[in-house]
This record gives sequence, structure tokens and C-alpha cells, in this order.
Amino acid sequence: AEVTVPVSMKEVGGHIEKQVAYLSGGRGEDSSVIITLPECSAFSDIPEEALAKVFTYLTLIPRTRQPGVKFIIILDRRLDTWASIKTALSRIAASFPGNLHLVLVLRPTSFFHRTVTDIGFRFSQEDFMLKMPVVMLSSVTDLLRYIDENQLTSEFGGTLDYCHSDWMFLRTAIESFAVTVKDIAQMLQSFGTELAETELPDDGRDTEHLLETHTAKYRKLKKKKDAIISVSKDGHHLLLSLETSGKEEDAQWDVRMDWETVQRLYTQLRDMELAFDGFFEKHRLKFHQYLQLLRYEQRFQEMETRLQDLISEERELLVSASSLAQTEQVLKRFDSLESNAQEVMSQTQIIVLHGHQLSAGHHYAVALIMQRCNELRHYCDTLDAALKAKRAHLLQTHQLLLCLGQAQTWCDDGAYLLANQLVDKLQSKEGAQAALQDIEKFLEEAPSMLSSGPDVLAAEYEGVITPELQTQIGETFEKHVAVQQMIQNRQACLRKLADKQVRPVQLVAPRPENPPRSKSPFSPKHGCKRNSRFRQFWCVQIEVIHDYQESRSCVSYGLEGEDSPDLLKRHVMKELFDTERIYVEELLSVLLGYRAEMENPALSSLLPPILHSKQDILFGNMPEIYNFHSRIFLQDLEGCLETPESVGACFLERKESFQMYECYCQNKPRSDALWRQFSDCHFFQECQKNLEHKLGLDSYLLKPVQRLTKYQLLLKELLKYSTDCKGTSELQGALTAMLDLLKSVNDSMHQIAITGYEGDICELGRVLMQGSFSVWISHKRGPTRMKELARFKPMQRHLFLYERALLFCKRREEHGDGGDKTPSYSFKHCLKMTAVGITENVKGDQKKFEIWYSGREEVYVVQAPTVEVKMTWLHELRR
Repeated sequence: AEVTVPVSMKEVGGHIEKQVAYLSGGRGEDSSVIITLPECSAFSDIPEEALAKVFTYLTLIPRTRQPGVKFIIILDRRLDTWASIKTALSRIAASFPGNLHLVLVLRPTSFFHRTVTDIGFRFSQEDFMLKMPVVMLSSVTDLLRYIDENQLTSEFGGTLDYCHSDWMFLRTAIESFAVTVKDIAQMLQSFGTELAETELPDDGRDTEHLLETHTAKYRKLKKKKDAIISVSKDGHHLLLSLETSGKEEDAQWDVRMDWETVQRLYTQLRDMELAFDGFFEKHRLKFHQYLQLLRYEQRFQEMETRLQDLISEERELLVSASSLAQTEQVLKRFDSLESNAQEVMSQTQIIVLHGHQLSAGHHYAVALIMQRCNELRHYCDTLDAALKAKRAHLLQTHQLLLCLGQAQTWCDDGAYLLANQLVDKLQSKEGAQAALQDIEKFLEEAPSMLSSGPDVLAAEYEGVITPELQTQIGETFEKHVAVQQMIQNRQACLRKLADKQVRPVQLVAPRPENPPRSKSPFSPKHGCKRNSRFRQFWCVQIEVIHDYQESRSCVSYGLEGEDSPDLLKRHVMKELFDTERIYVEELLSVLLGYRAEMENPALSSLLPPILHSKQDILFGNMPEIYNFHSRIFLQDLEGCLETPESVGACFLERKESFQMYECYCQNKPRSDALWRQFSDCHFFQECQKNLEHKLGLDSYLLKPVQRLTKYQLLLKELLKYSTDCKGTSELQGALTAMLDLLKSVNDSMHQIAITGYEGDICELGRVLMQGSFSVWISHKRGPTRMKELARFKPMQRHLFLYERALLFCKRREEHGDGGDKTPSYSFKHCLKMTAVGITENVKGDQKKFEIWYSGREEVYVVQAPTVEVKMTWLHELRR
């Protein structure tokens, strides 16, 4: 735009070649540019439109370099007439477009024409002077009074060197070079714009095809590089030519200006070539990385689906097997599942490693890739933990069933042993002793689990015991007790027989046969071979088992009946009331066992002096919280035990009272710091010992925070069982109120970490929202604007929205005690809401919006982490 003019040499070259007018390069006073109109017979033949173009062309050359420049016209008419002078002056007045400072006319030299000119100019002077200042000169000597001789060409007695043909050649070369540079720039810009505005496809093949198309176009442009090199050489030669002329001490001003113009064009041409090559390399790199991302995303989706299917398959794999054979079958299925899962997790690790390689290669989507890696790792960790837990559960179940089977076998073997001892052999002392030895040897082989008892076994296998297994355990131990009792009775009889010899007595019981070992003696086929005492004992055992099973059936039926929503609501309500009562008792124990004891003279020697006046810091407003819950809220909940749906109204009625928790949470950092400083002092240890608390004071100071989060969980449970019934809207309102309270507490906890704000932050009103954003700042004018325009990367700012102002802070991580990090927020800017405006949409990113201040004096471009966060903030800002 700086070197091109509306009129080019091509349009006026023929007239300028005739030297109708030319720029000699001379300057008059005030650096006015001299335009010379020499003696030219063709001047009167030039049309008005052509003459206007000539003047426009000659005046625009200096005006583009020096805006507001003045012009001096030397009209050489020494060999002409007054009529010609008058016509020339009229045409100059009508066509000259620049700031005409002076017109110097060299009048005719002949006596007659000079006289006519003087008379004619005297009568027409006023007309010409109104349009332009005209001075009539009698000779070249008079011209030197207005213009220095070194600014005049030789035809006017000056020393200024000027060659019209060289000037035309130079102007033609400069304009041709400028037009060529412009055409090349437009060509490169057009292709660059096409690349920049190309939308990336969602398919890998389409992306590859598009990249191939762009590469082919780029190669075609690269073939034109020889032409660009040729133009560059022309520009270089032109520069050398101008430099040679510019080195002379009396170099013309327009030569220097032309050198600067060509130098700028030559530099622009080289920069465009380099920038275009670099831009396309970046474009190609972006496409390659986008292809990598598409392929990685495809592999991620496939692996995510496989991992989710494996997790679902693992969850659907039942472990409630009631027999050893079923458990072993489930274990086989689990082994197959685990083998498949290990293979999939190995492939997942390869994908994660690939993601890290892409990140190490400075991929533009490094945040998304690392997120995908973390998701895959999370799926793998979840699946691995679930498989380990499921394997442990199955192995423990298998071990329990194996132990129960061994115990059952031992009981059966005991019954076989007693049944197979021949009665006639037991009548002798030797036979009785041999039978005792057999029984003692059998007892030594008893499984260890039978000696531990059912309670110990249930505790050891607590995580895997189901109702069916619990029944088997009960039956096994009942059978063990029966067999043990039979063995003890047999041992007592045998010891008597072994101590003294008695006369043989024929027993009533028939002689038992030797049945195969594979069948149980307690089956119906062997019932006829038992003695009456044996049969009576097992009948009693069966009745006991029947009563036990019947009682379990009754319990199960009762539990099934509790599936009704009303009963479930009452259970949740009872839990809410019971935990509330325990919470009140714990608060009271802390206030009496710690806070009140800080004023006990008997323990004053154990209390550090600095803590004597720190009760309000250490315990905050816990007394206020205790009074509210013990005197008011606990009674409210007790009245809702029978009507759980009415508890929502209780929460809404006490909504303002719960605001006291915000004060407690704001004080919590100070309380924690004080506790960490004096947690090891003997006073707190003595109080804990007196209260018989297993946990320290810090655990109980956390109770109010934990209780606040517990309410919303219980309210969600009540809502789940209270659809379309009375009180549902109040429950929903109570849940919303408690969630808002949690958010308010969280926001206030962030607010107390603001540092560097000199005013009273309470005057800004209540904090409504807070969050971290990426921010670009620009100012309308001043040095700050240039500084902000030079910033390409956004600033990370934490925004706090108050009722009366918007604060911009910088988040900092401070290392606290124990190496943990606590955030603080350094104050940066404060915008009064009365002068804030917003622009909801910023071109190029749906997550961006503008916050401008004082009529866009300052503009803050804010990028939210998600579109949802952006819309939430915009809603609150508008409100």
C-alpha cells in the first residue's frame, strides 16, 4: 500500500516521456517539491483527463513518502506566448491535485510577447491569484531568488544532475518490482488463508487425502520459486543501483526514498518466502499430529470399550457358590477372564506408552492425550483391583468350602468308625483298649477348624460368608457336636470295659455290615443299622436344624418386606436421627473433655501458656453449633421419625442457622495450624486418656465438616424413596440448600486465602462464585497495550465474583507443615460490577467470553475449562 499509486507509469508513461512535466528531485523552501513543466509543443494537445493523471502521478510519489508535502511548479515558457501561458495556468489550476505552494513562470524573452504577457497577466492576475500563487519571472536569474541553484537542473542554470530517461527507467523498475511483490504476496496469502481456514475432517482417510491435496498445491507453488528468486535478484540489483546513487554527497532526496522503498519490498519478499515455508511446515506438522490424535483416539475408544466390557464381565461373575464343585467351576471361568484381562491391560500399557511418546514429542493436544492415558490407567487399576479382590474372594470361598468338606468327611468317618466297631470284640479288655486307641487316633486327625468354633470361623471368613455358607457352617458344627458327643459316650463305655473285665453282654443292636466308604451312614439306607440312641440323637438334630432354617426363613421374609419405600424411608430417617444423636454426644464430649478442661486449675500446669486464651481459635464456634443441634435440630428430627418426608421442611426452616458452619470452616485453617503446633503436649494426651477416646482431638474437630457433608447424602437417599409423594419438593429444596451451603463454605474457604487486597473485602458483598481460568488482557491505549499485545500465552487467574466486584487473583502453592501444599491467591485486579460489561461469544473458541471495563478501556478475554462452566458464569454475571 505504501508503494502502489492509483496511477501507474504504464498509464502516463507516453506523456511523461514527452517531458510534459517531470520531477527533477529538487526542493524549494520548506522542502517543497519542484515539478518542472519545460517548453513542450505537445502540452496543449494533451487531454485534460491525461494531464490530470500526469499531475496525480507526479504528486503522489512524494506524497506517499511525505504526507502534507508542498509543491512548486516551474513553468518554462520563455519561447512561448501569453496565450499559451494563460492556457497552461488555467489547466494547472483545474488539474493539479496537490498542495500548490507557488507557481514560478519564466515569461517569454521576446519584447513583443513579454509586453503582451505583462499586460495580460496584469488584467488576469486577480483571477489566477485567487486559485494559486503565481510569480512572473523575467529570467533564470530571478528564479535563483526563490530556489537555490543546487536544486535546479542545468537548463535553469543549476547544478542538479537529472536524466529523464534514467528517471523513467528507475520508476518503471520500482513499480514493476512492487507489483510483482504484491502479486507474489497475494498468491502466498491466498494459499495460506486456504490452509488456515481448512476444517479438519473427523475421518483419518479424509484427513490424509486433504493433506495430500495441500502438499500437491504447495509443491506447485514451490516450482514457482525460480520466479521468486528471479524477482529477488531484480530487487537486489535495483538496490545496488540505488545504493550507488545514494552514496554521492549531493544525492537526491527521492533516490534515498526510493532506496528505502525497494529495500522494504526486498526484505518483505524474502520474509514472505521464509514465513510461507515455515507456515506450511507447521501446517503439515499439525495435520500429522491430528492424524496421530485420530488414530490414538480410535485405539483409546477400542481399548476403553474392551476394558469396560471386562469390568462388567468381572462384576457379573457370581461368587456366591454354595458347593466346592461350583466354586471350582467359577474359578476356571475367572482364570479365563483374568488371562484375557491381562492381555488387554498389556495392550493398554502400550497405548499409554504411545501417549507419553506423543506428549514428549510436543503434540499440540498433549492435555487430551494425557487425560486419555490417565483414564486408561484408571480403568486398568480398577480392573486389576477388582480381579485381585475377586480372586481373593474366590480362593477364600474355595478354602472355606474345602474345610467344610473335610469336616463333613471327618464327621462321616467318625460315624463309620463307631458303627464298624464290632460289639463282640468290645467285651474284652484288649478289644476295648484297641477301640480306644482307634478313637484317639481318629480324634488326632480332626480338622483344625473344628476346634476353633463357628464364631472364629465366621470372623476369619467374614468377607465371603453368604446365608447358604452360614447354614453349612451351622450344620457342620452341629454334626460335629453330635459326633463328638457320640465319641465321648463311646470312650466312656470303652474305658470302663478296659479298666475291669466284665461278663460279656449281648447287645440288642444288630451286627452292622461293612458298607462302601463312599456312602454316608446317615443316609436313609443305613438308618435301619443304627442303634436306638444313635437314631434318637439324629432326630433331635434334624429338629434343631429345621427350627434354625425356619427362623432364618422368617428373618428373610421380614427383610423382603422391607423393600417397600415407606420402610426404607424410615430406615434412612432412623439413621439420620441416630447419627445426629451420636454427633451431639461427641460435640459435648469435646466441649467438656477438652475446652472446659483448659480452664481447670488442676491441669493448668500441663497446658502451654500460649493456649490459655486460644479456645476460640482451636474450637471455633463449636459451642454455638452444639447448642443449635442439641436444643433445636435434634428435637426437630425426632419429630420426623414417623413421617420422614417432613424432614425437608425442617432443613428449610433451619436453613439460616446452618450458616454458622461457614464461620467454623473459615476458622478451620487457623485451628489446624494451632493443633499441629501443640498436638504433642501432655494436656491433650491427658484429656484423651480421661475421655477414653481412641482418636485424637483433631479427628473430633473434623466432625462438623464431616457432618455437613453427611446431610446431603442422607437427603439424596430419602429422595430416592420419596418419588411422587407429599414432601418431595421440600426434600428437593432441602438438598439444594445443603449443596448450596457446601458450595458457599467451599467458596469462603478459598476467599480467606486472598492476599494483597488493601481494602476491606467484606465491603464487596457475599462471594457468589470462584474458579480458575485462562485470561488474556488488552488495554485500549498506552504502553500497557503494547506489553499485553506481545503476550501470546494466557495468564492463569483465579476469579472471585462478589456481589459488588470481580477480583482477579493469581493462585500460588505454599508449602505448609509436613510438606503439604496449601493454595493462596495473590490479588491482581478489581473490577467494580457497576462498570463491567460482557461479550458472550468470542470467535474461534466456544469456551471463551469477554469481560470489558469502563467502555472497553480494559478487555479481559476469559477461557473457561468447559462450556458448562462458561454458561454458569455468564448467567451469574448477567444476574
